[in-house]
Amino acid sequence: AGALVMTGCSTDDDAQSIAIRRLTFDDLSGWHDDDHHAASIVFQSTAHIARPAPFGPVYAEDWANMPSPAQGAHARRFFETHFTPVQIGELPALFTAYYEPEIEGARERDGRFQHPIYARPADIDSEIPYLTRAAIKAGALANKGLEIFWLADPAEAFFLEIQGSGRIRLPDGTAARVGFAAKNGHPYRAIGKVLVDRGEMKLADVSAQSLKAWLRAHPDQAEDLMNENASYVFFTERTDISADAGPIGAMGASVSAGRSIAVDPAYHPLGAPIWVETDGTAGALMIAQDIGGAIKGPQRADLFLGSGAAAGELAGSYRRSGRMITLLPNAAAARLVVS
Repeated sequence: AGALVMTGCSTDDDAQSIAIRRLTFDDLSGWHDDDHHAASIVFQSTAHIARPAPFGPVYAEDWANMPSPAQGAHARRFFETHFTPVQIGELPALFTAYYEPEIEGARERDGRFQHPIYARPADIDSEIPYLTRAAIKAGALANKGLEIFWLADPAEAFFLEIQGSGRIRLPDGTAARVGFAAKNGHPYRAIGKVLVDRGEMKLADVSAQSLKAWLRAHPDQAEDLMNENASYVFFTERTDISADAGPIGAMGASVSAGRSIAVDPAYHPLGAPIWVETDGTAGALMIAQDIGGAIKGPQRADLFLGSGAAAGELAGSYRRSGRMITLLPNAAAARLVVS
């Protein structure tokens, strides 16, 4: 939902101007009641590839020197022993959610399957903006052998890019999976914000469901609206993921429903545990395993809710405030200059 209304602009604040508070585990609402074993399993899946970050700062050796995560009854003690809770940035936090959609499609263009998704072009240069969405939709990449699937619904194709991964339900009943391969280098612009600025929709009414409904109800205007977002995402077919595993996140590992979140890696190290409290409710320990184009700032996160239509219904309108507390390795937390 945040990707639908946020501008996606990055902050200019640096480590010297961001408020930082060192906390204790007793400051975390509901800490003793969470399922730390479940969080530990997800943490362990990427602990060996956890990354450095500017805040702390967190160094690669901070992760390398950490023992293997404890599970079961010892999981909570592991986090309390090796991490320090730190609030980075001012409250409130903004939490949105994402999911892995399941979309009708085909491997060949046929009948109602007329809307391609493309593989990463070989001539993309990460330092130079590539073709805009409008140019791509006008056919600039057509007939170059880059079409990997053809979808029935252009609105679903657009939202597949926002989610970054998905399952393609093929005519024979089987499913294929696609994941993020590259972007075209143009800034993301939220079409929900465009409609709000035009006075065609109220901010409170913006959701994935309402935007899809608008696009389908205005077929003569839909492509122009989607082209307001010049950013474009290319995909790759993923054959290396089991059917019961989540999609691949930015760390190259499957994300887990209810435990994985997307963060801004300028503020939070990928692989780090993040304590999430929403709307004053008891929190849950999640793991920073993904990033997102609209996820910018120290108190901003996108929660992964799972795969399929039910998860999509929840994610489409999910927008909550609260706070996020980063669990930094003790050595990194000791380096903090607390404001």
